[in-house]
Amino acid sequence: MIFIPERSAKHSGNQYKKSSYYRIFRLVVITLISFSAVAGVIMTGICSSMYRKSELEELKETCNMFISYVRKEYHSGGNLLSEPVRNLHNDLMNNSEIMIYVYNSDGKSILSAGEPEREYLDGDMKSSADNNGGYLGLESEGFSYSTPDLLYVTKFALRDSDNNSDFYYISAYSDTLAIDLFTLRILVSYVLMTLITMTAIYVFLKKTVFKYIDHETNFLRICQQYAKGDFSEKLPDSTTGTMRDIAECINSLASDVESSEETSKTFIANVSHELRTPMTTISGFVDGILDGTIPKSRRTEYLVLISKEIKRLRILISSMLNMTRFESGTLTPDFRETNLTDLVIQVVLMFEKKIEQKHLEIEELDSHRLTAVTDPDLMQQVIYNLVENAVKFVNDGGKLSFRFEKQDGICIIGIRNTGEGLKNSEIQQVFDRFYKADSSRGKDTSGLGIGLSISRKIVHLHNGHIVVKSVYGEYTEFQIQIPEDPRVTLHTEKKL
Repeated sequence: MIFIPERSAKHSGNQYKKSSYYRIFRLVVITLISFSAVAGVIMTGICSSMYRKSELEELKETCNMFISYVRKEYHSGGNLLSEPVRNLHNDLMNNSEIMIYVYNSDGKSILSAGEPEREYLDGDMKSSADNNGGYLGLESEGFSYSTPDLLYVTKFALRDSDNNSDFYYISAYSDTLAIDLFTLRILVSYVLMTLITMTAIYVFLKKTVFKYIDHETNFLRICQQYAKGDFSEKLPDSTTGTMRDIAECINSLASDVESSEETSKTFIANVSHELRTPMTTISGFVDGILDGTIPKSRRTEYLVLISKEIKRLRILISSMLNMTRFESGTLTPDFRETNLTDLVIQVVLMFEKKIEQKHLEIEELDSHRLTAVTDPDLMQQVIYNLVENAVKFVNDGGKLSFRFEKQDGICIIGIRNTGEGLKNSEIQQVFDRFYKADSSRGKDTSGLGIGLSISRKIVHLHNGHIVVKSVYGEYTEFQIQIPEDPRVTLHTEKKL
């Protein structure tokens, strides 16, 4: 018998039994034991039946041989119970352990094997010999008191020299000891082979299943760590099949969550910084006006600065709100005729102080009047983000260049800044949410990291594109490309 252990060195009982692999393991072992037991019974029964059939056929052939010998002797000497017949009868009984009885037509024994209870032929056997040609099988009466013998009963005729026929019955008995021994040997052999095979299978399954149980336990432990916000350990991918795919998916998800948490922390810190800067400026200027620190003659100048900071604050808050609205699908442009050139000029004036601090040269700002149908508030956010990005990364004493063109119904606004430019790897990621260019080079990385991302989404709402071009070490240029009237294009696409 194979026993399933309740505990192992690595697993406590309850935890061990909770494992889905343990349940499968137990089911497989029980199924194998049950199948082996049923298969053993069936196989032993079939083999025993085949061997019994073989023994019965041998008994029948021996009895028919005896009948042939009796006929030969009777035909030559006219004596049914001649000395040769009796010698053959004794030989079969002593050497072959086959007991043969010969009965006359009335069913009384005329040649006996010495057992009184068989001195008369059973009526059913006699009837079977008369009507069916004989009986070959187990002795039916023996079932009630002992192990039944193999039995063959038939009827035969003997002709004398005058060609007169007399009918006789013959029955041959053989014990089933050989069959029982054969069945026992088959059963013992099957049990031994099954035990050896089952033990090998059990050891193999146990080793394999325990490995998966270890993996499942480790899997659960790491997932529990993830649930607590601890992403320091990754799920092993040493398994194969579906479990490996699941581990890879969960590891990817955990990495995203971990990255998202870090990004959220950075985002909150940046929001606090970005909101604090204009609010500090506004508060300082308002306090200066109220307490008289700023003279009346310069109040208008500082009110203009306060107005710019408020606009900057409004754009910053709008960017965050619009990002949420875009992701929820509720951001819908309010299209109106817009002077894009004036919009760019207004945004550039908001960075006048920083432009002066960096001693920048502005080129082609009012070179061409460009108008298009846009949502002016949303487009102002796009231009603000691009100008802010250009001012942030331009080199001191560098240039900001603007381009306004219309080609085949497409309005193009180009904003270029000299400076270090972007690497190819940075160009691929520059529009990703929360992505910031290489901070290890000491660049100004203030901001939320959502400016270019939301800008691209807004331009897409105008059925346009933002294209970035850069030569590392020379310049970076962003181009806004939108249809002159996005409503016409959007309407056509909906019809298609």
